[in-house]
Amino acid sequence: MSRFWKIALIVIAALVVGTVGFRLMHKPGEGSGAAAQSGGKGKGDDKETPPVPVTVEPVVRKDVPVYLTALGTVQALNTVTVNPQVSGQLLSLNFKEGQEVKKGEVLAQIDPRTFQGTYQQAVAKRQQDEALLATARSNLARSQNLGTQGYISKQDMDTLRNTVSQYQATVAADAASIDNAQVQLGYTKVLSPIDGIAGIRGVDPGNVVLTTSNIVTLTQLHPINVMFTLPEQNLELVRGAARGGDPLEVTALDRVDAHAIADGGVLKVIDNQIDTTTGTFRLKSEFSNDKGDLWPGQFVNVRLKVHTVSGGLVIPSQAVQRGPDGDYVYQVQADNTVKMQPVKVAGEVGDSHVMIGAGLKESDQVVTEGQFRLKPGSKVKTLKPGEVPAAPTAEELQKAKKDGQGGGRRGGGR
Repeated sequence: MSRFWKIALIVIAALVVGTVGFRLMHKPGEGSGAAAQSGGKGKGDDKETPPVPVTVEPVVRKDVPVYLTALGTVQALNTVTVNPQVSGQLLSLNFKEGQEVKKGEVLAQIDPRTFQGTYQQAVAKRQQDEALLATARSNLARSQNLGTQGYISKQDMDTLRNTVSQYQATVAADAASIDNAQVQLGYTKVLSPIDGIAGIRGVDPGNVVLTTSNIVTLTQLHPINVMFTLPEQNLELVRGAARGGDPLEVTALDRVDAHAIADGGVLKVIDNQIDTTTGTFRLKSEFSNDKGDLWPGQFVNVRLKVHTVSGGLVIPSQAVQRGPDGDYVYQVQADNTVKMQPVKVAGEVGDSHVMIGAGLKESDQVVTEGQFRLKPGSKVKTLKPGEVPAAPTAEELQKAKKDGQGGGRRGGGR
């Protein structure tokens, strides 16, 4: 190939590369898009942002009860395992499983015939010894007159007196034997030692029971105890409140704190030592349990009222937000703008409110709904709880439509 053609090809290739590069660097519509963005920003800044509708509530002052909460276990006031006190054949069971029984009620009957015979033998033995005692006393009485006249020796008189004393002791022993036999005979009727609920029976009629046999277990449910523990740092607070004189109020809640299972309980005992392995101390509360809502072995949440704060500042709990620097609320200013106000939560008030220790004052307005659309300085339209924003008027809808169309033209103008 000649030198001329080589130079021509090089020039053509350079022109092609230059043309492609120019087209890539200058795409169609890029200039108009940049102009649209520039124009949109410039005019959007002049548009006033509409106020954000939010629900607000004032900070109120009220007396706030202070509670300590813990997980508790229901425990029967008394639990008694009923065992027979004598051995023998079980003739009958006079209760039904799950039945309420009263103190002194007959629960079971053991065959009494053997014990009845022992009792009658003891009675007969006493009658026999009482007859011997009467004979000895008569002999002593007759001999005393003869002894003064010297017809009976002093040694014989001592023997007669000792015989009387001996039979007196024998009669006293017989009386004790009768009492013992009577007690053993009474044990053939197994009585309920407490008022309570009968559990599942441990034996069946017809079997021979021993003193180690378990007939039934009784649990006393009225009243009933709830045991719970608290951290040792609460010990002085609880002890100080208990010194006030009136018993501290205790409420038993269900496992999700949704509602109270039983109220009206009182704190009965603060344990005398702290568990060093867990750093907690035990407490015992008592409930009347008239309706039987609490059952032995049941797990409940316990709420112990320790004192009442007079005039505490209270707001709805949903108003409090969590930030990187701690808790805060959106507080509405006089010009209907909001600011982030740091607060210190002092405790819960029921299930829906909290008490504020610092950061707010009475009658301050805080946002309770709509916070996700806010930022410091946002303009807001305040609504009462349960109130909804008014529907936009026809003029507002028309204006919003024009603003949307105008924005489209500015963004797409060429």
